[in-house]
Amino acid sequence: MDSARPPAAADADTVRAFKRAVNMTPRQLGDWLETDDSRAVGFKGAKGREGGESVGHRSGRRIVRLLAKARGELTAGDIAHMRKVVGYVKRHLAQRPEGDITETPWRYSLMNWGHDPKHAPGKRAA
Repeated sequence: MDSARPPAAADADTVRAFKRAVNMTPRQLGDWLETDDSRAVGFKGAKGREGGESVGHRSGRRIVRLLAKARGELTAGDIAHMRKVVGYVKRHLAQRPEGDITETPWRYSLMNWGHDPKHAPGKRAA
């Protein structure tokens, strides 16, 4: 991020990047987060809290709330989480496994973060 740019411009860039990274609708993501496959993947903390919620699943619940907010309602914490989502999606996409990804933990983990790699790039699924 260019330190000469005003914070509002940097925030606007973050919001745009977030909207590109998250290609699931709030309803799709909310429905996905209710599935066993969604709950089965992801990092559950240093101690592996058996049965606990994964970081990605918790993030997904926050993403659903963020998608419902108007730009003027976003807090600094919301913008920071949006940056985290963008970074996660970008890093995870770079680790795409070979072959069919349809029923893979890799895809399911990305979906917890609001990105379904089976959807067309840059388009929110209908």
